[in-house]
Amino acid sequence: MLKKAHALTEEIIEWRRDFHMHPEIGFELHRTAGIVADELEKLGYRVRRGVGKTGVVADMGESSPLVAIRADMDALPLQEMNDSEYKSTYDGKMHACGHDSHTAMALAAATIFAKGKFPGTVRFLFQPAEEVADEEGKSGAQRMVEDGAAEGIDFVIAQHIDPLTPVGTVGISAGPVSGGVDSWFGTIYGKGGHGAHPNKAIDTFYLTAHVILALNAIVSRRLDPFAPAVVSIGSVNGGFTENVIPESVRITGTLRYADLDVHPQIREEIQRAFEIARTLGGDYDLEFEYGGPPMINDEHVSNVIRKTAEDLLGKENVHKGHKTLGAEDFGSFMENAPGAMFTLGVQKVGHEDFPLHHPKFDLDERALPLGTAVLVETALKFLKNDH
Repeated sequence: MLKKAHALTEEIIEWRRDFHMHPEIGFELHRTAGIVADELEKLGYRVRRGVGKTGVVADMGESSPLVAIRADMDALPLQEMNDSEYKSTYDGKMHACGHDSHTAMALAAATIFAKGKFPGTVRFLFQPAEEVADEEGKSGAQRMVEDGAAEGIDFVIAQHIDPLTPVGTVGISAGPVSGGVDSWFGTIYGKGGHGAHPNKAIDTFYLTAHVILALNAIVSRRLDPFAPAVVSIGSVNGGFTENVIPESVRITGTLRYADLDVHPQIREEIQRAFEIARTLGGDYDLEFEYGGPPMINDEHVSNVIRKTAEDLLGKENVHKGHKTLGAEDFGSFMENAPGAMFTLGVQKVGHEDFPLHHPKFDLDERALPLGTAVLVETALKFLKNDH
């Protein structure tokens, strides 16, 4: 499989650099999705365009099992600071999270499958909007699932590049590996007045200060210490001049969790924190926007990926994957079928200090055929029931 993948190195790099030079954001992936769909149709796949707004679903095969490979396609609203020959040609847009490489490796995997014979059915899920949500707070994975992209899937796998680990390495862990996420939006109401006469007002900043203290105590004092979670405040806005107590203060933030049972408790505790405003004579409004579930790698699928990577790259080059409460919407696909995501080392010499989402992020393209091989070989194990 490594030999087959290495034979496609030039094509993988060409695809990746083309996508890198022409980054598209969110659901506005018309050029990228068009190229992907055209390539898949040339290979003989049954292609559905416009899935989840601008996603692409492609099937090959007729029988079960059905194994899916997911690749996200969207870029970030970031001005690239690299000076490479393939740097972004669009101002304020950059593939700083490696989705250009995910798309290129999945296209290469699709090419390998199209040239061979295999039992079952392979499905490719090319997804928009992993980085953002739409006006209803739904990401690309959620929209694709709503459009039936996950129907019939028996197993689903994906990968994410890691610029902080060496080329030739893979990271994989079972269990929760990224956090579920909600956004929350609150407004605290008091009674406005002159700053010289606080006794005639209900000071919204005084109320907000107590709410902030309660919010910051949720994780340390209200949740199980063995259940990873975060409640963070992202903005506090109120007032318009130095000597007037405002009528209201707007406060917004995010919550993250790894344990599904903790999710409703965090919401309840945030609500309890805002209740303090009423206790002190004010009032509040509070809304939650569901962002997506945690990504929980299935133990069996993770073990198959681990064994496959060890066979291809050597046991010494496969390590435990990093866990984070950062969000990754691949978890939405895994609500429908067991699956797992692994990380692929792409560290580029001289770029060790530039992580994902950095304007100088780049990757070592020698890793791309390796990721392709792991994807294909893992999927084949499930297709052949060799697991």
